Amino acid sequence: MEEKINFIEPLFERVEEYGKSSFELLKLKALDKTAGVLSTFLSRSTEVLFMIIFIVFTSIGAALWLGDLLGKVYYGFFCVAGFYGVIGAVLYFFLHGWIKKRYTNTIILHTLN
Repeated sequence: MEEKINFIEPLFERVEEYGKSSFELLKLKALDKTAGVLSTFLSRSTEVLFMIIFIVFTSIGAALWLGDLLGKVYYGFFCVAGFYGVIGAVLYFFLHGWIKKRYTNTIILHTLN
């Protein structure tokens, strides 16, 4: 009986070490996925921020230029706002599903890889 206890005891120690190692590996994989998704989100957010700043300043310049051509500054701003309204309507009514699908696929791809 003493031999069976001596044989089983190292087996339990190995199982315990395996469980700890598996849990540590799981934590590291989760950390890797989280870091990957977060870094992608932050880098894309930075890119989008600079694109927005560029678009805002370009829009202001175009609105002022169009306003100068049309005789009243606010006419230029109305024209630029109308342009963005048309673009927004096209995106919402025709491309909303496609854009949502692309974002969903990107999130799943980064999470599973």
